[in-house]
Amino acid sequence: MASLIHEGTGTGRGHGGGQVSELAMRSEPSRINQQSVPDSLTLTQGSISAVAPVSASGTERIYRHRLPIRISHWLNVPFLIILIMSGLQIFNAHPALYWGDRSDRDQPLISIRPIQTDNGEVRGITTILGYKFDTTGVLGYSNGKRRAFPEWATIPSAKVLAMGRQWHLFFAWALVINGLFFTAYALISRHATRDLAPTGEDLRGIGKAVKDHIALRHPTGEEAKRYNVLQKLAYVGVLFVVAPLIVLTGLAMSPTIDTAFPWLLTILGGRQAARTIHFIACFSFVGFIVVHVSQVILTGFFNNMRSMVTGWFVAKREPGC
Repeated sequence: MASLIHEGTGTGRGHGGGQVSELAMRSEPSRINQQSVPDSLTLTQGSISAVAPVSASGTERIYRHRLPIRISHWLNVPFLIILIMSGLQIFNAHPALYWGDRSDRDQPLISIRPIQTDNGEVRGITTILGYKFDTTGVLGYSNGKRRAFPEWATIPSAKVLAMGRQWHLFFAWALVINGLFFTAYALISRHATRDLAPTGEDLRGIGKAVKDHIALRHPTGEEAKRYNVLQKLAYVGVLFVVAPLIVLTGLAMSPTIDTAFPWLLTILGGRQAARTIHFIACFSFVGFIVVHVSQVILTGFFNNMRSMVTGWFVAKREPGC
């Protein structure tokens, strides 16, 4: 699942016996000898950017994404889109979230409902922890219809709960299988432990990394070829926290699973708590996707897309290399 923005890397042994990045081992000088590239071209390693020099001799091609990573990434794109949209269809059947094992309709944590005012006008009202927001036209009431999420945000677009569940369950298992494939590959290849797990040095640099990202200032050269601490924390969080929560809470809402594993609901705090956690985890995925796509665009859309399609990425060499 974290493969949605994943980049394949590896290590080998240098002449001094130390580890060197497989990206460096498999990089090669650019084959463009006479051509130049625009000064404005931005090159990236994940969410890190480097501006390509005018002379192509200052660049190198890096084999950045292995084939299993690319396959898993592109499978995740339709799987996640359909899962999110069909999930919103299911939410529309009862547009409120609670905590515990029962629905307290008078005190929802979150609700999205159409409300008729004293003058007869219908407004969409979103309530979060008791605070009410008028979201007419987007949530609660839009295009003259009383529904939490609008037609364009759900699969199917019409209010058909049974079909929404069918879509959701089918692609949920497709995502799980793809996620298991990626996780197995990441563990067997040691990609997860070698490239994703943040080191103590990484964690001590969180403050600087945050400032650099806010200023859209990204490292170049060798630093651009490996994950920064924010990338590592995001990948680990999605792979080992958000994804398992989505799967477990989804299973906990199944009566069959509850009968076989009654302790699962107890751990999660009840059926309604499981539904709420599932919804929050879903929108954590949405936030992750929004940040990822934004970084892809900001740090060089063409170069990033090419690297996820072919595996090859063009990066700037450090002076003197």
